[in-house]
Amino acid sequence: MHPTPDIYYDVTAALSLGQRDQQEDAVVSDFPVGAGMGFAVLADGMGGHAAGDVASKIVVTEVFSELKMQAGDPAVLEDRIATILRDAAISANDCVRLHSQTNPETAGMGATLVAPVLFGNRLYWISVGDSPLYLFRRGVLSRLNEDHSMTTQIDYLVNSGMVEADWGDNHPDRNCLTSVLIGDDIARIDCPVRPLELHEGDIVIVASDGLQFLEEEEIAELIESNLNRTSTEISAELMRSLAELNDPDQDNVSLCVIRVTSDPLLGRQPVPHAAAAIAESTARQVRGKSGGITVMARRSNSKKVMTYRLSMEKSA
Repeated sequence: MHPTPDIYYDVTAALSLGQRDQQEDAVVSDFPVGAGMGFAVLADGMGGHAAGDVASKIVVTEVFSELKMQAGDPAVLEDRIATILRDAAISANDCVRLHSQTNPETAGMGATLVAPVLFGNRLYWISVGDSPLYLFRRGVLSRLNEDHSMTTQIDYLVNSGMVEADWGDNHPDRNCLTSVLIGDDIARIDCPVRPLELHEGDIVIVASDGLQFLEEEEIAELIESNLNRTSTEISAELMRSLAELNDPDQDNVSLCVIRVTSDPLLGRQPVPHAAAAIAESTARQVRGKSGGITVMARRSNSKKVMTYRLSMEKSA
């Protein structure tokens, strides 16, 4: 058995369409009351009309269901977590391949994957692709997982002085993925065997790359200024800041904010008001086309579960 300190989780997951015509992100979280553990699974679909939305749902469903089935005995799950996560990712990749073979019109679809799993104050994860997993601790935002895209290689060339910054910023292959769940062999999987020890007050954020329309410095400043607020309110502020950018290229945004606390009372207040704030703050991103924002808030210590959906019809 692994000793588990008195840790509670304040968790919110949210989705926004951004300026895109369809939602290709998928995210789900599960932090059961009293379990002392929980997990989130997020996938960013690729392929557009080649069914990126289907790919992300396949990946999230496969990984989530495997973790859920294994979660009955958290101690056994933790002992085998790296193997279970890798097997789940491979199974999800196989399902993407089989779907593409059965439905040729979806050939080329795929998805990223990032799934943090928490046992008390211990954080494990698996990721494939470029969807970031962040840790905010004492005013500093750091990325925990590898970036499986050309971005890191291009940035290395820029930072080494081998190429000009403008060349790197505008390189057409900058966002090309070097590993993704597309049905082929998975080039790279980031799945550490040893956990990261979390501290009281840490905030973990798992997101699609749509969040990265904000600079990391902006994300850190926003969290710092809302440090004593709930995960739902932090999510609302992140979405509001993205909406205020009014970027015509804004991608889908999905995220899950996980606050780590020893306070069993954190997050007991009602959540619909904060959820409405998320929806209202992102309404401008989908104005002029049908769309919606879905927010799911769960408190591991209060039995509050809420799903909020706002749909906006095309304006006349």
